[in-house]
Amino acid sequence: MFNNLMSPIKINNLTIKNRTAYPSLGVLFSMDKKLNDRYYNFFKEIAHGGAGIVTVGPVGVDFIGSGFFTLGIEKDEYIPSFQKLTGIIKQAGASPWIQLFHAGAYSHPMMINNLTPKAPSKIYSNYSRTEPEEMTIKEIKEIQTAFVQAAARAKDAGFEGVEIIASAGYLITQFLSPLKNKRTDEYGGSFENRVRFPDEIIRMMRQSLGDDYPLGIRMAGNDLVDQSNTDSEMPAIAKVYEACGIDVINVTGGWHESKIPQLPMELPRGTFAYFAQNIKKAVSIPVMASNRITTPYEAENIIKDGFADMVNLGRVLIADPQWPNKAKAGKPEEIRPCVGCNQGCTDQIFSGSPVFCLGNPQAGFEGERILTKVDSPKKVLVVGAGVGGLEAAITAKRKGHHVEIYEKDNEIGGQLWLAGAPPHKQELLEFIRYYRAMLKKYNIDVIFNTKVTAQLIKEKNPDHVIVAEGAEPLVPPIEGVDSPCVYTSWDILKDNPPLGKKVAVIGGGAVGLETAHFIASKGSMSPEVLHFLFRYEAVSDKKLREYVFTGTSKVTVFEMLARTGAGVGKSTRWVLFGNLEKYGVKSYTSAKVLSVKKGLVKYESGNEIKQEQFDNVVIASGSKSVKTISQEIETLGIPFSVIGDGAAPRQLNDAIHGGFLAALNI
Repeated sequence: MFNNLMSPIKINNLTIKNRTAYPSLGVLFSMDKKLNDRYYNFFKEIAHGGAGIVTVGPVGVDFIGSGFFTLGIEKDEYIPSFQKLTGIIKQAGASPWIQLFHAGAYSHPMMINNLTPKAPSKIYSNYSRTEPEEMTIKEIKEIQTAFVQAAARAKDAGFEGVEIIASAGYLITQFLSPLKNKRTDEYGGSFENRVRFPDEIIRMMRQSLGDDYPLGIRMAGNDLVDQSNTDSEMPAIAKVYEACGIDVINVTGGWHESKIPQLPMELPRGTFAYFAQNIKKAVSIPVMASNRITTPYEAENIIKDGFADMVNLGRVLIADPQWPNKAKAGKPEEIRPCVGCNQGCTDQIFSGSPVFCLGNPQAGFEGERILTKVDSPKKVLVVGAGVGGLEAAITAKRKGHHVEIYEKDNEIGGQLWLAGAPPHKQELLEFIRYYRAMLKKYNIDVIFNTKVTAQLIKEKNPDHVIVAEGAEPLVPPIEGVDSPCVYTSWDILKDNPPLGKKVAVIGGGAVGLETAHFIASKGSMSPEVLHFLFRYEAVSDKKLREYVFTGTSKVTVFEMLARTGAGVGKSTRWVLFGNLEKYGVKSYTSAKVLSVKKGLVKYESGNEIKQEQFDNVVIASGSKSVKTISQEIETLGIPFSVIGDGAAPRQLNDAIHGGFLAALNI
């Protein structure tokens, strides 16, 4: 079914069993630079899933370039623990690789004992928020030697390939960039001088490792930062790498400080494959594509259509390590999706916390959340077919229990249909595809259009009940909320009713802002129409941009707090705020709404009472738990668990993880 994706490939003299790779991703499972059981369990699960290459990293080559939170291999004493890890990966059938790392100016002083980071030039870093020291020639040579010595240790540790990171705005990228490299010696100025630093590292490393040892490099396809290298310059850099002795080039997006999304669901699937194609045209060695390659269909087409020779499946394999095996078996519908939410991965990293996955309750907990078959199966009744109930039902069935789900509506998914309605959030609906496939695979009955009562539970007489009743909109006691022109955010996201030219959204949290984005984009130009008009030059570029960001309603958000955005993830906050700005959404903060009668919004701001007329008002003040069954069931004497929003309004990961854990404990 995916013949190209699953075909072997040679890198130098090493044969990789298929074209999938797990790339280097920071997961913060230790704070002392050392491997531990959590790492071993994590990588074992990834390797058993069928990936061709499993890359461990980032792994620092010295302390000042990586700090406490990044794994290190700058000392010989680290070799035995890495030998254990490579043994685990090889035994699972994958090829273990390592990515060698130095952050340069991107090193945060707090992570390196408040030392000053080292970089090509003394230029302030917007990422680490500090000004680095300019490296001396002696320090340049020392860091080059550190890279080479780290590679030798990696080879001794059993890694079958070494990858150098030269992307994302880290040290090597800083040497390459005319924006960050202002040196006047042999390592700055001309193109030849700026590539000298990685050129020398690669040549030294090749001499140390031998001609037949696989050596790769991860490079940006475009820095995506003004005045730095673009996709016009990158092919020439790739040619230098090939000439120095690189065997495979791993192409990704731009720097961390770029203002172009590279990870969230805002980025269309496979967008940056064209960066890999641009490099592939310039070199004769294998090239990998990266960023938001989520399904086997996309991966197969990237290889089949000549964009790249391999694909990286980073967060995708955290969401479902079995992705390659399921693709090989022709069961792509059973792949648990990565939806690009960033909540359990990137947001965690930015908070200095260990990685988990919103949709995979076992990711990061492989050694703790172990699912085993029960000796005495029980009869389990699940109330509600939202994601929490679905995850609970499937987990219980996998343990061997007998499971039935009761759902008051005629479809599974619950609030997912609302969450997936705003622009660029449709990816969330992939969970519905996944859970449908799992219900079919495990032959779990769902009884639709049935409201569970205490009497029904008595009749069914289950051994355990999992209550996932969900939530309902929280409507504050504001004058006029019963006016015909007033809706809740749930009404808007579920039914998409026609709205007037001026719309007020009351509540500036995550749901309020997503709803505002949804409303503001109604009536704007679709991507298909944009492509057609652009292709035939029917309308000026300026006018096209206006049509793309102009909808039929002007939206104003009212928020009681001093700032909007509570509940929006750290790594995606800037994306949402940027979209709201482009669509012209206004926000009033520290604004307490007093009345919305007939669309006239009266609000208190400072010591003044103000008012503004709107055609429609949307209440986005959060939600409240539905507790009908959870309160009644206490009188029945039947063991039960309450999960998801039925316990308390929370996020999607709380519902999925809560459902899993509730079933795990039965």
